[in-house]
Amino acid sequence: MKRKWLYGIAGLALILCAVALPLLLPSRPFRSLTAGELRSASVELLPPGQVLEIADTEELARLLQEVVVYRQDDSYDSYSAQAVIFTLQLTDGSQVEVTAYNPFLVIDGVGYRTKYGPCEALSRFANRLLP
Repeated sequence: MKRKWLYGIAGLALILCAVALPLLLPSRPFRSLTAGELRSASVELLPPGQVLEIADTEELARLLQEVVVYRQDDSYDSYSAQAVIFTLQLTDGSQVEVTAYNPFLVIDGVGYRTKYGPCEALSRFANRLLP
């Protein structure tokens, strides 16, 4: 009887690990994105409230490939920071909105905690585009 009980607990622990582990591990959602997949891209910086077209999609794709996200966290709306909103038009006809809002990255309205450095690089890239 004790063995069945131990096997049951071990099985439950494995199931919990299988469910929880992907939520805790970092991921790179744009790891495979290439500049060739970007038909066009723009960025809106808030503040100052400017929308700019992005000509250098090679650099943008490279920076997005480096972005690391962790757990989902939609508390970004309670923070005050500059929002750098990238709108990506992909060659397959889809559109993706990516907001760099350190310490968050928001992908199509879903917030994630992010690794600081790559997200900051996205913000710097966008701010360099300002006239």
